[in-house]
Amino acid sequence: MEATIALRLPRDAASVPVIRQLLDASLRALGVEPQIREDILLMLSEACSNVIQHATPSDDYMVSTELLRDRCVIKVVDTGNGFDFSAARSPSPTSEHGRGLLIMRALADDIRFVNRPERGSIVCLEKTLRFVEDAPGLSLLLSEEHGRHAEHPDSGGTFEDDLYTGDHARVDQHVRVR
Repeated sequence: MEATIALRLPRDAASVPVIRQLLDASLRALGVEPQIREDILLMLSEACSNVIQHATPSDDYMVSTELLRDRCVIKVVDTGNGFDFSAARSPSPTSEHGRGLLIMRALADDIRFVNRPERGSIVCLEKTLRFVEDAPGLSLLLSEEHGRHAEHPDSGGTFEDDLYTGDHARVDQHVRVR
């Protein structure tokens, strides 16, 4: 089984709880451990909040979440001016803002950024799923029959931002940050 949620959302703070609740309901139904769910939801919130606060001039943004075997893959795509993630600086200790990238880096098992000047940015976050005992996700997501068909994003397949923008970018065209 592969579960995917893809939404085009208005660039409005009210959109963040919507995608959080949809993803949390899916993770909860599959029996993902509470701490892993909380990490995923916080990463998602930070990525969406960054788009809402910083992406211009678009009116909306896209969020795609995929549950593939033992991984949750989140892609947040904006169509603003782009953002140079490699030039991002750490906030000062007294700063009230600017910790979103640090939080995402701390919680994600893998994080990738794609900067597309004049066409926006993509943030791809991955987290390994862990399940409670006897969770439905153990048999639905991890079964051998279904697992053979799921392609991991790093396997050389296309980075599916074409779902949102019509662009085709290969996985090797991203900046990997650890």
